[in-house]
Amino acid sequence: MPSYRAVLAVGRLAPGTDPATVLPAAVAAARAVVEVEAWDVGVVRGEARATVRYVADDDDLALGVARRVRAHVAPLADVVSLDVSRRYGPRWYGVRG
Repeated sequence: MPSYRAVLAVGRLAPGTDPATVLPAAVAAARAVVEVEAWDVGVVRGEARATVRYVADDDDLALGVARRVRAHVAPLADVVSLDVSRRYGPRWYGVRG
């Protein structure tokens, strides 16, 4: 089964949101639908990014999971962008949808 990752660039937090709740919310949203392999939060060029890696049967399901993750994070923080990638060997390639 292919491995995918959803990378959300996260902006301003909603008032009263604890930053520590954003990544667990993203992971829980994905885990309700697919098997989650890994998750991480980082800062790239001054921008916070939450990454959830998971397995899915195909690109359509993977895109649906990524949209679900974004929908669950959106009430907690501004989602500036969402990028979905599929792993082929050692490389990640963007999934369009």
